[in-house]
Amino acid sequence: MARQLTFDLPARPALGRNDFYVAPANAEAARLVSGWRDWPEGKLALIGPAGCGKTHLARVWAAETGAVLVAPGTRPALPPGAHAVVEDVDRLAGDAAAEEALFHLHNEVLAQGGRLLVSGRVPPSGWPVALPDLASRMQATALARIAPPDDALLAAVLLKHFSDRQLLAPRDLVPWLLPRMPRSFAAAAELVARLDAEALAEARAVTRSLAQRVLDEMGAE
Repeated sequence: MARQLTFDLPARPALGRNDFYVAPANAEAARLVSGWRDWPEGKLALIGPAGCGKTHLARVWAAETGAVLVAPGTRPALPPGAHAVVEDVDRLAGDAAAEEALFHLHNEVLAQGGRLLVSGRVPPSGWPVALPDLASRMQATALARIAPPDDALLAAVLLKHFSDRQLLAPRDLVPWLLPRMPRSFAAAAELVARLDAEALAEARAVTRSLAQRVLDEMGAE
């Protein structure tokens, strides 16, 4: 079968409040994030596996509170009392300059009455942070955990990935995929990305047969 030339254009994820699906796996985390006025010491660590919705939930909170999205390793000038979000803090470990920047940002935001939301794949106790003062402050941060997905949440994640890519799929495809695919958020993202690429390359619709082939390829790797 002839394959069309395709371009790897990034999907544009919808990150609004109405696009965030609340399920048992993330309901407690969503509740804790929404209760930001009561965070112990003014800070919260949002924890969960890759692709679980940490970024989505953090962006919803930032939009609703006016929090500044701070790029990891940077220390922007913030107005007094500003809230801040720093994602993927667990990946900063070992970068002395980035750790120092986060340490000062943490102290500045909290000293001026702001709120600080950080995120990572594992709790701060598992972050190999070298700067002792930063490590102690991160480990003293309250946790909001997003658990591995149940069927309802995994279905919602799949549908969201299809929607973000403007990819049409048969109505019964998601229920068919659930018992056959790896049970992770990252796998859901990879599966839909591969379906999108294959459908474009072959100029064909997304079908069960195509999905089965992609699942077989993922399982063989």
